[in-house]
Amino acid sequence: MFDKLFTYLQYEYVINAFIVGILVAICSSLLGVTLVLKRFSFIGDGLSHVAFGAIAIALVLKVSNNMLLVLPITVISAVLLLKGGNNKKIQGDAAIAMISVSALALGYLLMNIFSTSSNLSGDVCSTLFGSTSMLTLDSSDVILSVALSIVVVAVFVVFYNKIFAVTFDENFSKACGINAQGYNLLIAVLIAVIIVMAMNFVGSLLISALVIFPSVSAMRVFNSFKMVTISSVVISLMCTLVGLCIAIVASTPVGATIVACDIVAFIVFCIIGRLTR
Repeated sequence: MFDKLFTYLQYEYVINAFIVGILVAICSSLLGVTLVLKRFSFIGDGLSHVAFGAIAIALVLKVSNNMLLVLPITVISAVLLLKGGNNKKIQGDAAIAMISVSALALGYLLMNIFSTSSNLSGDVCSTLFGSTSMLTLDSSDVILSVALSIVVVAVFVVFYNKIFAVTFDENFSKACGINAQGYNLLIAVLIAVIIVMAMNFVGSLLISALVIFPSVSAMRVFNSFKMVTISSVVISLMCTLVGLCIAIVASTPVGATIVACDIVAFIVFCIIGRLTR
């Protein structure tokens, strides 16, 4: 088993997968705590569907690097979803459902109408679930992921206190002069960036699991925001690395294997939480 793993580690695309996986694990878990506590989890799920639609548009337009098109579309959609959540005529969850389902349906429609691939179902499966995405990660994906990760981590560290305040008590934050709406927008944009980073790694439908599971698992055991955030990063890193190794050795889909590891971690932390309380 270990011989097979070490053999695969000689290939560049496997190294790229580990680098991108580590970056995605760190960034997604950092923002995951805030998303769960602010009940923004559905925004991540909605944006993952939007990313699929954006990929379809990139394929139709034959864009060489789909991230160049998917990133701005997903960021704009994050802003629209946040605005929709504040719309009195259309409730927030309804706005998210409308945008995400529309993007998913239109994306699949475009891929069917304009696709020149002889294996359309395989392309769709890979885009949605990341079944073969690890094989397609190249140096440009790694460079872009590193750049985006630096931005996400730097913004989170610099504005940590403000994000913490807005997460726990938005009204108190406003009373203290903090632009709560602006920081909510910042959080939505950051999660859009993370989704674009993770899209080629785990597929567009499984991204939200990487954001939600580590945070919820950490909350079963820890109570403070700082400890939950730190432990969420550790859990996410462990699940990603273990999932990648299993996927390589057992030849299973990368995204689904990592999410399965997240599910196991959640069950373990639920048991630990019950035993320690």
